[in-house]
Amino acid sequence: MADSKREIERKYEAATETRLPDLTKVAGVSAVLHRGVSELDAVYYDTHDFRLATDSLTLRRRTGGSDAGWHLKFPVAPGVRDEIQAPPADTLPGDLAALVRSRVRHAELAPVVRLLTTRDVHHLVDDRGGLLAEVSVDEVCAERLPESGGPTAAWTEIEVELADDGDPALLDAVEKRLRKKGVRPAASASKLARALEETAPGTAPPGKRERQAAPVTAADHVLAYVRHQAEAIITLDPAVRRDLPDSVHRMRVATRRLRSAFKTYRALLDRRVTDPVGDELKWLAGELGAGRDHEVLVKRLRTHLDGVPQTLLLGPAAARLHIWSTAHGIAARERVLAVLDGERYVALLESLDALLAQPPLRGPASHAPGKALPRAVLKDYARLAARVDHAFAQPPGHDRDVATHEARKAAKRARYAAEAARPALGKPARKFAKRMKAVQSVLGDHQDSVVARATLRSLAVQAHAAGETAFTWGLLYGEEEASAADRERELPRVWERASKPRLRTALKG
Repeated sequence: MADSKREIERKYEAATETRLPDLTKVAGVSAVLHRGVSELDAVYYDTHDFRLATDSLTLRRRTGGSDAGWHLKFPVAPGVRDEIQAPPADTLPGDLAALVRSRVRHAELAPVVRLLTTRDVHHLVDDRGGLLAEVSVDEVCAERLPESGGPTAAWTEIEVELADDGDPALLDAVEKRLRKKGVRPAASASKLARALEETAPGTAPPGKRERQAAPVTAADHVLAYVRHQAEAIITLDPAVRRDLPDSVHRMRVATRRLRSAFKTYRALLDRRVTDPVGDELKWLAGELGAGRDHEVLVKRLRTHLDGVPQTLLLGPAAARLHIWSTAHGIAARERVLAVLDGERYVALLESLDALLAQPPLRGPASHAPGKALPRAVLKDYARLAARVDHAFAQPPGHDRDVATHEARKAAKRARYAAEAARPALGKPARKFAKRMKAVQSVLGDHQDSVVARATLRSLAVQAHAAGETAFTWGLLYGEEEASAADRERELPRVWERASKPRLRTALKG
């Protein structure tokens, strides 16, 4: 089973003759303990076109040292990476293979670089002997693979890694001390990046995608937005697999934004290409929704239940909610993982790559963004206005619930349309998107109440069948009815602000 840890470190250029300064002069460091020298042998793996290195991921199999085995590192921020470790094995463990699937897909992972490192380790400790940071002087020899005897490179570097739960300010203090001795930060973010560059001089630095030309036309701006959302899906895939907080929600939002962009900007992108991709995005969003909707619902019900006075909390309501949420949560997660492991999902990723490689542009795609983009945004606004008017006209009950849900989806699409246009249209698009989000939030809370009431009724039926009182569930049902009524009263005021003519006039420039 793979283990995960957050790695916070900094790298510095050094020479063979470089000696560490006295780091006990760093505030908080009581002693520097020499932990000896170890020999490390690591083989790094990637696809033939360096899909992992392009996204600043590293996958290696290391022997020697205290952490022999497979290591996969994901970038989090400059100098911060999440490291997933798995025990030594002849082949890549399935847990790690799944985490790179959205990038590797059907390509083969093969050795690309071998690094032999002589590591001289020192521990910075406090006055109680607690570890603050590990400082290593690494003498590195890199060999390009897969053929033995490929190009080589050698260098020395200093690596300072913060201890678990350490204060990042310590790294600043250590760096200040190193700089006083003439030691400078490394130009490469990782050993692999430096090895790839130095064993093949003149190639583009790994970990940096080719810079896209600045958007000029309306289609340029839309495609930049599409590319960003497609990359978000790929990047969030391993986060969803690791069950990181909010990852399912963010991935689902990216799929919805993509599909919305295809619908909104169909005058620029050929529907014969985008519609089939949009259908698959709808499928993926629906599958992700099983997990996300459950998360939102459980959080809502627990919040309401926690607010019930003890005198009104009758029967084992908390226990019943826990059992129900656990069973449904496990099923939802298994469903999401099955989707990410399926061929249909990989085919969707491939279709997005193909679309971006050869965009299906239509005639208006070359138009100036100041004309084409506002036209598309305002068309979505008109669609929203019609649905809001329809919702207002419905009597309270099922028909109004359905109408407000449809209006919510239209508000979301109008918001996403404005967000896609924001880089081109600036402040007017930002303000428009903000107002659409406000409408979406009111309608969304109303819909959450509709879903919660259906679930509360189901829980009440289950409790009654088990011989328990259903009083508490009925109480919560009444609270949800009142919440929905509040949102319905709030909507006209929010809609009035969002529908002011000057907002739409500003979009037109």
